[in-house]
Amino acid sequence: MSKPGFSHIRVLFVNTTLKPSPKQSHTNGLMQVSKNILDNENVQHETIRIADFEDLATGIHPDMTEHSATRDVWPELFEKIMSADVLIVGSPIWLGQLSSYCMKFIERMYAMSGKTNDKGQYIFYGKTAGCIITGNEDGVKHCSMSLLYSLMHIGYTIPPQADAGWIGEVGPGPSYLDEESNAKENDFTNRNTTFMTYNLLHMAKMLKHNAGIPNYGNSKEAWSSGQKWGFANPEYR
Repeated sequence: MSKPGFSHIRVLFVNTTLKPSPKQSHTNGLMQVSKNILDNENVQHETIRIADFEDLATGIHPDMTEHSATRDVWPELFEKIMSADVLIVGSPIWLGQLSSYCMKFIERMYAMSGKTNDKGQYIFYGKTAGCIITGNEDGVKHCSMSLLYSLMHIGYTIPPQADAGWIGEVGPGPSYLDEESNAKENDFTNRNTTFMTYNLLHMAKMLKHNAGIPNYGNSKEAWSSGQKWGFANPEYR
């Protein structure tokens, strides 16, 4: 089997732990498994931790300084998001749910989803995404389902098995990086994280090779200008 090349792919990790740097993040610990794979494949990657940005305003507008905030770092973060071919969002589990920072991040992403690319498609078309979830309580699949649906809905392409996670025994107990958890040796988690990473790389490479997704039938601008494709034919109504 020949080894594919991924060096032209850029990956952005967004860690939505509640802890600012340099505090230990168990979510980042599992992200590191994926990062090690990317390093081995010579893939460029960067990580941002939402908790590090005190000036990230709350809201669903592209720039909240035009509404209620005195400062908003989101436009700067958005440049990093748009420069990446792959987005991997990581979140801890709290009360079975995504972190508050993760929800804030998704809300700000949603604020940009009405923008379009040069083909008239919504702006996240042609990019792919996955997620990493950690905790010591139930909720990995629930949180992944919510997060991946949100990213898909705003335009990201989600490949097969695009999520990975680790939870300890349900209830108070060791987290991913705690030595007694033995989480780094968990074959199920390591396999899923590996599959997720490579599926994201394969999908990103296919999208890049084909200049994204064809815009026939999915262009907001074409629809607004009166081009209704098959819908205009009563046979398809």
